[in-house]
Amino acid sequence: MFYFLKALILTISLPSSIHAAEMIFGEEQLDNGIKVIFEAAPRDKIFPQNKFLEENKTDIHIEMLINWSKDSPKGSPDGGFIPYLDVIATIKNLNGNLLKVKLTPHLNITDNFHYAQNIKLPGKTDDLYDVIIEIKPPSGRDLGIHLDWKKKFNFLIKERKFSYEKLSFKAISLESRR
Repeated sequence: MFYFLKALILTISLPSSIHAAEMIFGEEQLDNGIKVIFEAAPRDKIFPQNKFLEENKTDIHIEMLINWSKDSPKGSPDGGFIPYLDVIATIKNLNGNLLKVKLTPHLNITDNFHYAQNIKLPGKTDDLYDVIIEIKPPSGRDLGIHLDWKKKFNFLIKERKFSYEKLSFKAISLESRR
């Protein structure tokens, strides 16, 4: 009982950034045992600050977690991040206002490595949005694939596109990490 109470007190006293709500709007399983989770999270301050949209100009932080799973090929660390992907998110409200943004690698304590971007929604925060996420494999010389992998799997991932319709980001846009 003592350890339960201690864990409860510790959980309650943790910084709010660890408790920040996230809105999962899609989960997918790809070839080679790769698991993908699409989320909208509260806005955040991202460094270097001159390279990312300022927190006070952001509505939401859109994320893609893409990791090896227990079903991945031998040697792939369960939960390990899949790097070097080209990830584009297209967000469109029902009026046709559109935003296209590249999700780049980010690092935080709760998700570790993930692809993400602070964004200003292309409409009102209470609009409904369609989201299309395009994932492309590494291009050119970004990733070397050894012969053993090429023979057995041929590719890291295939180009994929995922669509999610009529999403409301209002609640998550009102959340705060701090």
